Amino acid sequence: MDVAEFDFELPPELIAQEPPAVRGASRLLVLPRASGPIEHSQFARLGESLRTGDLLVLNDTKVFPARLLGRRVPSGGAVECLLLRQIPEPRSGPRSPVPDPRSPTRWEALVHPGQKLRPGARMVFEGGGLRLDGEIVSRHFHGRRVVRLWTEADVDVIDAVERIGHVPLPPYIRRDDTSADRERYQTVFARARGSVAAPTAGLHLTPALLEELASRGIERAEVTLHVGYGTFKPIRAARVEEHVVDPEPYVVPRAAADALTRARRERRRIIAVGTTTCRVLESLEVGGDGRVPESNGEATLFIRPGHTFRLVDGLVTNFHLPRSSLLVLVAALAGRERILAAYREAVAARYRFYSYGDAMLIL
Repeated sequence: MDVAEFDFELPPELIAQEPPAVRGASRLLVLPRASGPIEHSQFARLGESLRTGDLLVLNDTKVFPARLLGRRVPSGGAVECLLLRQIPEPRSGPRSPVPDPRSPTRWEALVHPGQKLRPGARMVFEGGGLRLDGEIVSRHFHGRRVVRLWTEADVDVIDAVERIGHVPLPPYIRRDDTSADRERYQTVFARARGSVAAPTAGLHLTPALLEELASRGIERAEVTLHVGYGTFKPIRAARVEEHVVDPEPYVVPRAAADALTRARRERRRIIAVGTTTCRVLESLEVGGDGRVPESNGEATLFIRPGHTFRLVDGLVTNFHLPRSSLLVLVAALAGRERILAAYREAVAARYRFYSYGDAMLIL
């Protein structure tokens, strides 16, 4: 399929720059997968569109403040470092039984200005009374670097990143992060630290709404997929089939696997909250007896039209970028023409788009 078939007109003012004043106070567009009219609702009324026995599957990943702002040493020029993932630190000697919390850690990162920061270049990041030192170790493809971070303070490097770092807001949010983003760009059920972007469909859920859904007999399960920067990677190829998604690590614990197995065997609907959750579920192997195993691995599946959904019956999702892999994913579930028609109606009705925007429920 041609990537141009997944384009649509979006007025820039509909790209949400701030979260709603109150978490959960978003609009909800309800789209039947096969046929039927679109319904315009509120996210707080999500339960009215679900039914007893539905299994709602959430992604419990936690965003960490991966954006470091500092200066180069010794020039003092500004430097920005976006940490993508921690990688093992090589060891030349025996491992200490009591590791020094100041021990260096290595990270895959995007660094700006990249051309001026070659291996051996030094950086420093400061904030909250802490200093975090950094060094470029090596250069890799697409502007990625391996950086080494350490601190002289009696504090773990991870803790220093938590205190010094900034929330890595998506590139289409054109403002600096604020202290409020630390809470709002995070789901209320976030547990497993490791994402550089939030699973944004889950941002709408509140403790009160989760309790109300449970009172309606709607079951809940949690999986983990750590969202990487590749979630923002555009489709650069002319053909959809030529695009490759970046791998993202996931974990499906026993409790979630058992809940999925029961729901599938009992023919109850499985509703994924977010495209990240959808990718995890559709990456799983399902046994001949219908059992879904606990597992961990890397999600590399690119869901596009023609995909046969084995576990996912419905999807809660935000509105996505034109020509993006996530728009292609939702089109695989509901059909390209139906999704684009729904997006046109959302634009006409002035829905808010992207991470801090409104939501869609596809059933």
